[in-house]
Amino acid sequence: MRAAGGGAAGRKEVTALWMWLLLMATACGFVFLLLNLPDHRSRSGPGEPPAQPNPSFVLVKLQIGDVTKLNVLPDEIEGHADEIAAEEDERISRSPPSTKEKIWMMQDQLIMARAYLQFASSHGSAHLIRELKMRMKEIERAISHSSGASRLSGSVLQKMKAMELALSKTQRAYPHCSHISSKLRAMIYNSEELVRAHQSESSFLEQVAVRTLPKGHHCLAMRLTSEYFSLDPKEREFPKRSSMLMDDFHHYAIFSDNVLASAVVINSTIAASKDPKRIVFHIVTDSLSFPAMTMWFLTNPPSPATIHIKSLDELKWLPADFSSRFKQKGIRDPRYTSALNHLRFYLPEVFPSLSKVLLLDHDVVVQKDLSRFWELDMKSKVNGALETCSSGKGYHQLDNLVNFSDPSIINKFEAKACIFAFGMNIFDLKEWRSKGLSATYDKWFQAGKRRRLWKAGSLPVGQLVFYNQTVPLDHRWHVLGLGRNSNTRRDEIESAAVIHYSGNLKPWLEISIPKYRDYWNRYLNYDNTYLQQCNIHR
Repeated sequence: MRAAGGGAAGRKEVTALWMWLLLMATACGFVFLLLNLPDHRSRSGPGEPPAQPNPSFVLVKLQIGDVTKLNVLPDEIEGHADEIAAEEDERISRSPPSTKEKIWMMQDQLIMARAYLQFASSHGSAHLIRELKMRMKEIERAISHSSGASRLSGSVLQKMKAMELALSKTQRAYPHCSHISSKLRAMIYNSEELVRAHQSESSFLEQVAVRTLPKGHHCLAMRLTSEYFSLDPKEREFPKRSSMLMDDFHHYAIFSDNVLASAVVINSTIAASKDPKRIVFHIVTDSLSFPAMTMWFLTNPPSPATIHIKSLDELKWLPADFSSRFKQKGIRDPRYTSALNHLRFYLPEVFPSLSKVLLLDHDVVVQKDLSRFWELDMKSKVNGALETCSSGKGYHQLDNLVNFSDPSIINKFEAKACIFAFGMNIFDLKEWRSKGLSATYDKWFQAGKRRRLWKAGSLPVGQLVFYNQTVPLDHRWHVLGLGRNSNTRRDEIESAAVIHYSGNLKPWLEISIPKYRDYWNRYLNYDNTYLQQCNIHR
């Protein structure tokens, strides 16, 4: 529906429409003039610019056309109205500009005819009402047959003229413009309420889809867990454990409870690496996911790299309430309430023997060798990350994430400071320890519990912890937004070292953006027995 997809432009059209309605209420002859415009509306003379459809009618059409149509559809086909409207719009979009204008004019005529039919009293002219209904059917058939056509036939133009005459008669029979204006206002209000309801429902269903793991993933976790507990305890260990903490290896950390997402990160990293034997992966997961995660990598070892998997329960030094302390009233999105997301602020404690670690979120795909990060000059900073600010986009600035009305914030931070991204970050753990940033995080976290200082999630508080402690990376290292932005260019994606499905539309969900799925799918072997048994396919 055009009404639902207008966005900011739709709001401007609503404003213009209200102004038009107010003018119409004070000038009763306005509708009559619109309905009786001569044929030169659609035919320009020599040297004249091509005529445009009446903007007032177009505004009405864009805002209430489809919604009004829903009100008069028979009950048995009402559920298909959105699909029909979408197909009709697609066909119209393929028509030449002159044909599209004529089709839009016919749609405008239908809107006015419906408005008059709703306004007409039961004791009005039966002949006139029958004629109007007949002309409406003719126009509806004409629109259906003309959508996608290169030009309109003469019979269609005749039907348009006949409808114009019928509307003119109706306007003379019902000249009360103020009543028509009230009716149109009511129709606009109903359409806006319907759009708001659809938007609210769409947002709710999207959040449900985001929080709900696909059925196949549940099946996979159950099968892996069952087989893990059937193993002898000695068979549950990974090889090469002696190399886990050697600082001459390249250590990658992944904090996740998603088996397949973690598998894609690891498979893609190995595929892109020039020396995968030097790679050590460290996965930290929750106790519920630990058996499934371990079983997957026991049966699908990331050779020649090394892997080590820990449960949060093994980190005994964490606060006793760590797994539950991030839950907030009214916030259910696991991206904001997950303890694994906040574990990143304790990296030096998780890896006490390491001096540098590369942290990858589980919704990334690695496309190029990342070993150069271990040679990066961090300039005595702690965090190497992509800065996301760009000219004129305020949501990339700190004041969009943090409450600058609080004195403890405004006195220590710059509101227009550029924010950095999580997803792919190289951390110098020696600098981190020397600057005591884990304690800084604890201080800000406790302050945030007492009063609202930032938006939900780990990103806002991360901006405070690593403020003035971040080295900006070249944008080609990390491309964001494949989970929300369908306009990212293909060349930008394919030249990136890491692509990040940040946003709600994760690649393992059915609601993901189709054209970006293959970048993720190529790193899973869908012939795997577990995936076949759980009906997980591309």
